[in-house]
Amino acid sequence: MRRAPSLLLLFAALPAVAAAAPRTALGVFDGWGAFRDPATPRCYAIAAPAATIGTPQVKAYASVGYWPKSRIRGQFYVRLSKARRAGGELRLTIGSRRFILTGNGAHGWASDARMDAAIIAAMRSAPSMSVESVSATGGSIADTYRLRGAATAIDAAALGCASLG
Repeated sequence: MRRAPSLLLLFAALPAVAAAAPRTALGVFDGWGAFRDPATPRCYAIAAPAATIGTPQVKAYASVGYWPKSRIRGQFYVRLSKARRAGGELRLTIGSRRFILTGNGAHGWASDARMDAAIIAAMRSAPSMSVESVSATGGSIADTYRLRGAATAIDAAALGCASLG
């Protein structure tokens, strides 16, 4: 297993996270950070995997986002360390809970708002989560995240966008 880059390196390297307008750091809580992007407006909690199997092809991360103007609250998203095989199952395991995510390529998300809520609830009480699938080349994808600090980062993101709606 390969150790993931530090949280700060992740933020510097992610084009999806880096916006033209400056974002505001709401806090870093263990391995999870919370940010507000007033230009969009949006807020999110985000983390890099603590471990991944094999050599990553892209910078992986998991996030929980809030877009108050679109009335989106607590939306789970994950970018895998490798693109997955078309049609391959994408499994998220948090403690004893297992979720089958939807998505394409290296992207995955919950199938609906109820699943988002269940994922966030599970994240609040488990020590770690893992995302697994089969890569486009047939190898394994397994990105593991520590969840210490996740609940606080998610709450900070929610509070950070409470006045933007």
